[in-house]
Amino acid sequence: MTTRRRALLGALAAAPLATPAFGQARFPNRPIRFMIPWPPGGSLDALHRAMFEVFQKDTGQPVIIENMPGARGTRAAIFLIQQARPDGYTLAHHHLSILRHPYLTRAQTWDPVNDFSYIMQLTGFTFGTVVRADSPFRTWQDMMAHAKANPGRLTYSTSGIATTNHIAKEDILAREGARMEHIPMRGAQEGVTALLGRQIDMISDAQAWRPQVENGDFRLLAAWTPTRLASAPNAPTLRELGYGMSVTSPYGIAGPKGMDPEIVDRLHRLFKKAMEDETSQAIMNRWEMPREYLGPAEYLAFARERIIYEQEMVRRLNLSID
Repeated sequence: MTTRRRALLGALAAAPLATPAFGQARFPNRPIRFMIPWPPGGSLDALHRAMFEVFQKDTGQPVIIENMPGARGTRAAIFLIQQARPDGYTLAHHHLSILRHPYLTRAQTWDPVNDFSYIMQLTGFTFGTVVRADSPFRTWQDMMAHAKANPGRLTYSTSGIATTNHIAKEDILAREGARMEHIPMRGAQEGVTALLGRQIDMISDAQAWRPQVENGDFRLLAAWTPTRLASAPNAPTLRELGYGMSVTSPYGIAGPKGMDPEIVDRLHRLFKKAMEDETSQAIMNRWEMPREYLGPAEYLAFARERIIYEQEMVRRLNLSID
């Protein structure tokens, strides 16, 4: 071996092993599977699809959406826990029902904080209560007065038992001393179909009802947002109606527990850029979606704090799925 070769090998042995900057790594180098535990359609679906188009332009890899409705919006979370590898290639829409679910049953489920990797909180839902345009209820007060005088006669739909909007509606009814029959659906769009078909009296759900409000088929009795909707300035908020609350049910993106922090950071930066893209922002503005963005650390902290509230509401309303 020549003196020069010995010197070169010695220098290589003494040098620390180089690792490529993560931003230059090949992740992702194949398609990402993204599970949404609701049927397709509506503002949520539109925002995700717009963001994933930007993601594909930036990375060269598609994000393939798989809608998994049913089981009160928990099928995607169950898959993350039971089958997904923590490699960043299987992700899911993450929502408050995932935090709440363990407190609704005595069965073994999951740790809502430690069994997931929190990547990014995006936005929330624009909830409201709507009736048909030919309904006798012109105002929220009309509807509530009838509910009090006719316990259990009125029906309302939500996207499932013990969802955020179901809990909020039952909380309001309890405060009012009123009772209605809850008709759970697999998604907000099913409620729209049922109301159009006169199968229910009202919807208390996310804004799949917006097109029908805009074309005059439905009437918005109350917006559950912090402030009035620009598209429906005559509809009061829950705060204005005296309930001291707004309901947005913020949601985001999560993966299975144990993901590499660098992959979490990479995904967060890519998804944040995609959300800030003008196409995504146009959808958020069009649907008047609340700004609820949080990064990975803040999203995890939110989950830790939120489970305290979820436990209390489940206990107070005596909710159970057993």
